[in-house]
Amino acid sequence: MIFRKKSSAAEPASDSTRPGIEQLWTDRLGAWSTRALQVLLLLTLISVIVYALTQLKLVVIPVLIALIFAAAATPVVVWMRSRGVGRALSTWIALLGGIAVFGGLVTAVVFAVEDQWSELSDSAVEGFEQLKNFALDGPFPIDQTALDDAWNAVIDFVTSATFGLGAIQGVSAAAQVVTGILLGLVILFFFLKDGDRIWEFFLRPLEGERLARGHRIGHTAVRTLGGYVRGTATVAAVDAFGIGIGLLILQVPLALPLAVIVFLGAFIPLVGATVAGILAAVVALVTNGWVVALIVLGIVVLVNQLEGNFLQPVVMAQSLSIHPLVILVALTAGTILGGIVGAVLAVPIAAVGWAILKTWNEKGHKPDLDSAPKKAKKKK
Repeated sequence: MIFRKKSSAAEPASDSTRPGIEQLWTDRLGAWSTRALQVLLLLTLISVIVYALTQLKLVVIPVLIALIFAAAATPVVVWMRSRGVGRALSTWIALLGGIAVFGGLVTAVVFAVEDQWSELSDSAVEGFEQLKNFALDGPFPIDQTALDDAWNAVIDFVTSATFGLGAIQGVSAAAQVVTGILLGLVILFFFLKDGDRIWEFFLRPLEGERLARGHRIGHTAVRTLGGYVRGTATVAAVDAFGIGIGLLILQVPLALPLAVIVFLGAFIPLVGATVAGILAAVVALVTNGWVVALIVLGIVVLVNQLEGNFLQPVVMAQSLSIHPLVILVALTAGTILGGIVGAVLAVPIAAVGWAILKTWNEKGHKPDLDSAPKKAKKKK
C-alpha cells in the first residue's frame, strides 16, 4: 500500500519560481547595479590616485611643470638639432636661455620695486588713512572703537605664537619651493634632451594598434601642451604690454612689476588677468586717486575684451578647444587640490586629457608596418 504525502497549503512555493543569481544580475536592474558598481570602483581608484599625487606634490608638481615647459621649448630644440647642433648642446642653450630671460625679468622687477618702494609705501599709508576716514565719515559710518578693536586684534595675531608658527611653516614651505625648483630644472633638462627616448622606453611593451595609440598620445600631448603654453604666453604678453603702456602713460608707480603680474596672471584662465588688472587699479587708486584708477580699470576692461574677442580665439583655437564651463570646473578643482600652482596646471591638463580622448581611436596616424605585408599577401 502506497501512501502519498498530501500537499499542505502552508508549504512554500517551488524554488523554480524564484529568480536565480544569474537572472538577478542580467535583468535591467541588475545591469544598472553592475554599472553603478563599476562607476563606484572607478571613482574609488581615481580618489586613491589623486590622494597619492597630492601626498607627493614635491615630486609631481615639478614633473608636470617641467613637462609643460619642455613641450613649449621642444620646437626650439628640434630646430637647433636640425641645424646640426647636438642633443646636449641644444638642450643647454634652450635651458640657459630660458633661465637668462626669466632671471633678467625678475631682476628688472626687483630693481623697479626697490626704486619706487618708498613712494608706494607712503602712498599706501595715505590711502589707508583715506580709507579709514571714509569708513568713519562715509554713508555707512563705523564706530571708532570697532576700528581700534579690529586693529588691536590684527596686532595681537601678528605678535602671537600662532603667527610665529605660521612664519616657521612659511620658511619650511620656502625650502620646499627651492627644492622643487632645482628638481624641476633637472627634470626639464632630461625632458628636453631625451624626451622622445623616455617616451619610447614606456612604449616598448606595446605593439600593433596599442603602439600606434601610444605614439598618438605622445604626439597629441606635446602638441597640445606646447600650443597652450605658447598661445597663453602670446596672449599674456599682449595683455601685459597694453596695460603696462597705459600705466606708464598715467604715471602709475610700479608699472613694470604690475605688467609682469598681469603677464603671470594670464596663465590662470578666466580670472587671472582680470584679478591682476584690478590690482593695478587698486595701486592707481592708492597712488593717483579715483580718476586715474577708473581710467586704469577702463584700460583693463578694454584690453581683456580685445584679447578675448579677437586674439585668443585665433591663438588658442587648436590648443584649448574646450568649453569655458569645463575650464571653470578644472580651475576650481585644481585650486582646491594644489592652490595657485594647481590653478595654473589644471587647465592644460584638462586640455591634454580632452585631446587624448578625441584621438584615442583615430586611425591612419601610424600604419601597422608589421601587419601590412601580411594583408597584402592574403590578398594575393
